[in-house]
Amino acid sequence: MATLHIEGIDALFYEQIQRAAESESRSVSQQIVHVLKEYFAKEKQLKKASSPAEVLLELAGSWQDERDADEIINEIKSSRRNSQRCSEGF
Repeated sequence: MATLHIEGIDALFYEQIQRAAESESRSVSQQIVHVLKEYFAKEKQLKKASSPAEVLLELAGSWQDERDADEIINEIKSSRRNSQRCSEGF
């Protein structure tokens, strides 16, 4: 088993680690290993997760259309109707 020696940890940070270790009935070394394992497991899951843009594209779906963009735009514009709903104001 490998050994890891960490230098330069300030006293307050070490005390936090000790308190966390004690609250979970672990040694400081076990606590550090536990926290690092959790971190790397979460990091691995995050790398597998889709980005918000990918999720949106999956939800939005896509379609096939033989028409070019100008034909689609013209169809949308021609289907618009003027509304008299606000002609008298609010």
